[in-house]
Amino acid sequence: MGLFQRIYEAVRAVPPGRVVSYGQAAALAGHPGAARQAGWALHACTPEDGVPWHRVVDRTGRLCPGAEAEQRRLLEAEGVSFTPQGKVEARFFLFPPR
Repeated sequence: MGLFQRIYEAVRAVPPGRVVSYGQAAALAGHPGAARQAGWALHACTPEDGVPWHRVVDRTGRLCPGAEAEQRRLLEAEGVSFTPQGKVEARFFLFPPR
């Protein structure tokens, strides 16, 4: 199984209403330090892949540039709330952000 597929499997394991950072997704896939590759993998995935891409944010809780409105809508539908600055509240991270 390739790196992208391992990242997809890791992201599929994130429960609804929770988020992980790109770095955390890479670490869950067995590739700590591969946050950029996780970003590329999620950018390359299609709806047919069944990957809940919206559950991955940057390490500060910021949403994906260019898809913020859709990502926020999907996360809010799962009960995730945001800070006044538009970032995911830390309590929704599956693991505490650094």
